[in-house]
Amino acid sequence: MTTADTPAGGHRVVAPELDPDVKVKGPASYFPSIEKKYGRPMQDWLDLIAAELDAGKRHMEVVEQLKAEHGMGHGHANAAVAYVKAKLA
Repeated sequence: MTTADTPAGGHRVVAPELDPDVKVKGPASYFPSIEKKYGRPMQDWLDLIAAELDAGKRHMEVVEQLKAEHGMGHGHANAAVAYVKAKLA
């Protein structure tokens, strides 16, 4: 991916704007609770995950890193990594 292909703001994967009145399905459905529980905006998590995947780490390696270094639960970590991987595919 070149700089010209990078979304606005330089993010490889941009966090979706979720409408609280619309039921979201899939990995993004976890995003509001991830932000609330871990105190960081979803964009921070997506940027961190994209960087780790770009560095060659595998899905479960990134999940384990989020759990070990940030105290994230397995379901939250797995959903966030799955979302980023799908957007980068």
